[in-house]
Amino acid sequence: MASAPPPAGAPAARRVLKGYGPLALFSILFLLMAIFVPTVGQKSADQAVSAGRRAGTSTAGSDATSSDSTDTTVAAGDAAATDAAGAGAAGAAAGASGGGQQAGAQGGGGAATGKTGGCADRPKQVPGDPYSPPCVAFEGDNGGATARGVSPTDITVSARILDEKGFQQTLAILAGAQITDSPDDIKRTISALAEFFNKHYQFYGRQMKIAFYNGKGSSTNELLGGGQAEAEADATTAAEQIKAFAEINGGTPPFSDSLAQHKVIAFGAPYLSRKWFLDHRPYNWSVATDCSIITESVTDFSLKQMYGKNAAFAGNGLKDKPRKFAVLAPENPWYQECVNDGEAIQKAKTGKGFDVRIAYKLDINSMSNQAASIIAKLKSENATTVICGCDPIMPVFLSSKAQEQGYNPEWVVTGTALTDDDIVGQLYDQNQWSHAFGVSYLGKPLPVRAGLGYAAYKSVRQDEPAFSVETIFAQMEMLAIGIQGAGPNLTPESFEQGMFKYPGGSGPYGTWGFGPKNYTPTQDFRVISWNPNQVSTENNKKGTYVESYGGQRFKAGQAPEEPQPKVFGQ
Repeated sequence: MASAPPPAGAPAARRVLKGYGPLALFSILFLLMAIFVPTVGQKSADQAVSAGRRAGTSTAGSDATSSDSTDTTVAAGDAAATDAAGAGAAGAAAGASGGGQQAGAQGGGGAATGKTGGCADRPKQVPGDPYSPPCVAFEGDNGGATARGVSPTDITVSARILDEKGFQQTLAILAGAQITDSPDDIKRTISALAEFFNKHYQFYGRQMKIAFYNGKGSSTNELLGGGQAEAEADATTAAEQIKAFAEINGGTPPFSDSLAQHKVIAFGAPYLSRKWFLDHRPYNWSVATDCSIITESVTDFSLKQMYGKNAAFAGNGLKDKPRKFAVLAPENPWYQECVNDGEAIQKAKTGKGFDVRIAYKLDINSMSNQAASIIAKLKSENATTVICGCDPIMPVFLSSKAQEQGYNPEWVVTGTALTDDDIVGQLYDQNQWSHAFGVSYLGKPLPVRAGLGYAAYKSVRQDEPAFSVETIFAQMEMLAIGIQGAGPNLTPESFEQGMFKYPGGSGPYGTWGFGPKNYTPTQDFRVISWNPNQVSTENNKKGTYVESYGGQRFKAGQAPEEPQPKVFGQ
């Protein structure tokens, strides 16, 4: 297997890392996925925007007010003009099953007397967007104040803003790119995208109203299992002061949990289990694939293509030895719950659990020492194959220490926290990562500024959006899908039913869909392997994940049986 030296500057970047406190690994990277996660190409994005303009939707304005603790930005428009344009939605969740049928109100406000039906001018809400729901026109009364945060004219959506300096700067140094977002960048981008969705989606005479507030919490503390009191205080602000229907920045488990307790719909909980989402229904949703789906997919892939076979892709000392599996994941209980599920699946199939299982602490200060100990243990256990359910930074240290200790296993990528992204893979020791393969829920990489979110932003503003525009867009599109799917009678329960009735879509995000057990959209994966010498389309630097099976995607249970994984061009 050809190998390449570590990327220039990597040692310096690692030295810089030592100067920072614990890193909010998941939430910060989640916000930075604009660099990493592609959406539909620029042509499709432009088609979507131009189609929306042709539909004659209204030009939404914005209004901003602020105080010491709360800065409210309202992306509002001409609701009557939007209705007349027929920008539509699935609508069936509100009781409308066809053109001209009444949508019955089932909750807090008065009875909706509006009518919904298909759009005469287009089948999809936003042509050119593969994830757009069907278009349904609406006219009439929406039922008024159907839930907290919902009025006849507005849907209040809160957005917690945290200014935790140092985290994004650290990642920027590692990645060798200027990829930081200021709070103002985030606020400007959310406001612009709210304006876009108000113009192009059917909200039944209402408009998203974004209410920003400066949070007391810390994503760092919350992801490490602390910060519950502050997370609760921020959830109370969203629910009782802002009176929000939904929160767009619910990016940590404690905060998302608190929002659910306050009956505020939240988006962004990172890689939590199916059980967690079911326990918090109908209030929690996330773009990050739930770890139960990841566990089931990786275990299926492992059992069908690797288990009971030799380590064909390991390096010196381990190559072609009988595979002995080690599983690594953060020690947080919500992640260990999914490791437990994976082990249970393997035991049910083989009668045997994982050979080695290691939990580590999400603490940047101790990661180097943890990595040294972990590699020493893996080496002493003769583990040939490391299944890394890791954050994106730990493999920087693991691959470096493995190289130092002459340990050359197969590295199995599980698609967690952007470890399956080119720019992140370029940060790892390339001699080690030339043995990396596995599954990815991301789409095929596209260059920066080729996404639907970027095009949507530029359709309403002429300046540049936050680097995280694509992730913000994806989460806000989920919110928009649920709002229009709920129909005129918008409540958390009708929102959930609207999501379940969404017909889904397939595109560069993978296959989107929701259901009674699916509160994250991407349901399928592609098989990938690392090529340290091929140039990435993301940043034109060496190092990229190469697709197998021509980019075909598989759901859990659908991985093909193979004598060995079809990776590294084999």
